[in-house]
Parts: sequence; structure tokens; C-alpha cells
Amino acid sequence: MKILMFGRGAIATFYGWALHEAGHDVEFYVRPGRAAAYGNSVELDLLDTRRSLRGRRVVRQWPVRLREELPADHDFDLIVLSLPHHRLAEAAAFLAPRVGNATVLVFGNLWSDPPTAVSPLPLDRVAWGFPQAGGGFGEDGVLRGALLPTVFFGTLGTPPTPREQAVRQLFGRAGFRLLERPDFTSWLRIHFVFNAALHSQGLKHGSLAGLLGARDALREALLVGRELLPLLEASGVDLRSHRGGVLPFRLPTWLVAPLLSWVITHFPAARVNFEAQSDPTAAEPREICRDTLAEARRWGVPTPRLEAAEPHFAVR
Repeated sequence: MKILMFGRGAIATFYGWALHEAGHDVEFYVRPGRAAAYGNSVELDLLDTRRSLRGRRVVRQWPVRLREELPADHDFDLIVLSLPHHRLAEAAAFLAPRVGNATVLVFGNLWSDPPTAVSPLPLDRVAWGFPQAGGGFGEDGVLRGALLPTVFFGTLGTPPTPREQAVRQLFGRAGFRLLERPDFTSWLRIHFVFNAALHSQGLKHGSLAGLLGARDALREALLVGRELLPLLEASGVDLRSHRGGVLPFRLPTWLVAPLLSWVITHFPAARVNFEAQSDPTAAEPREICRDTLAEARRWGVPTPRLEAAEPHFAVR
């Protein structure tokens, strides 16, 4: 299959590498002028856990192909759109006249209604998924992170179309275990709130890397998530149907915070993920917190703990 990864961020690069290793033809679309800055290779330091929880460390210089143009008559079969949520609308508008015959996999976090978020795109060409990987580029230019064995896919009330089935088969044959979430809109919102809770405290400590071993900060993050449960309900999420997803916020923090701290400190993939997200200037954590707080205010949901963290993510 011929695949275009939209952008050359951490998630796009990790999965682009995995799909390339599975035998597919992978290219990256980057903004005009970026190809020369990025260069023709990526230095990877990746923990690949698709075959074992301990993972296989991949350290290599991976040659990549970058393109700065996307004509309407391209021959890509799949375009993977894995971007920070605040850049999705711009990317969808750009892609709309350039979809061609490709399927577009929207592969990332969202709060807003998914069809609305990508409204310029033809929805019969769109598949919905969520990556299970994390990391970032260090100051030395090395991309560090972890690739988990699972990938989430979801639908918006109808069975997967043949295009969506083909995308699932692609990832399954690349060694990923597929997890289905039929109420994908609600599942994404729960994950968005979980991220907002973690980032609200990570930003106090510089980045998510600062939460390693920080039980008090993790306890506060859980309490932020707990106060956001009414926001999920106000937005239409049936919490009874997603008991597992919100359970960490409902259980006593004296129990969950130490357990969460142990997992991200001792579970190799989690530790690598958090350690690699060390950029104190990253935009997405701030955008997630800002948008979550704005939604809470719009719905009239009190969020005193999230508001207390606002100085760390407010626009300056």
C-alpha cells in the first residue's frame, strides 16, 4: 500500500516506520520549506513493544522521503492525519481538494464532534483511530519514545465501511492488536480529559517528564480529572457506559496515585514515553488544557483545580 503520513511529528514518524517495516511504501508530507530543515533521515531511539512488554529497542538512522506538494491526482492509498488537535481543521481544509482516491485516517485526540472537526473532508473516505505511542524529539534531534502493541479504532454509530476495514487490516498485518470502540466520540472525550488532567500538572513541572515519581502531582491530576467528570456528562458522554475509562478518577487517590506512579516509573514503555515528552515549550499540552477549561466554562462546570493551574498554560 502507498501511504502518506501528514507531517513528520513523533506519532507520524513512529507509525510511518512501523508501516514501512511491514513492507509498505511510506512518504511524509511537510510544509513547503521544511524538507531541507528536516533532512532525509530520522535518528530513532524507539522501544517497540509489539512482541513483548519489555520491548525491543530500535536505534537507527532511518532514511525517509519527504514531499512538499500534494497534487489532486496523487496515487496514495492512505493518508494518515496524526496532528495536534488544534491543527486538524487547517489540515482537513488543505486535504479536502486533494484526497483523490485515498482513505484518510484521522489518528489522534479530539474533543469536538469528529465529523465537524474534519468537515471539509468527504466523510465516506474517513476512518477513525487512536495511536498508542508517545515520545518526542530531543535537543540532539533524536526521536525517542515507545510504540505500544495496541491501536484503537472506532466508529460513529455505524459498522466499519470497507475502507475502514482495510485500514484495520493494514495495522493488524503490521503486528498491532486492534481494539474497537463503537462510541468513539465519547471515548475520545474521556481520553482528552485524562490528557488535560495530566498536562495541567505536567506543565507545573515543566513537562510530562517531570511527573516521573511525583505522586503528589499525579494525585492532583486525578483530582482534576474527577472535577471534569461533570463536563463529560454535560457534553453527552454516558459515564455508565464508560465505567472503565473513568474508573481512575472515581477510585480513592491514595490508591490510584501510587499505582500510576509505579506504572510510569517501572513499566518500560510508559517510562520511555514520559521521559521523552520533556519539551517545556510544546504547544499541544497547553492547547489541550486551554480548550478543556474553555469547554468547562462554556458548560458552566466548576473546575477550581484546573483553573488553579491556568497560569501554566494561559496565552502569554
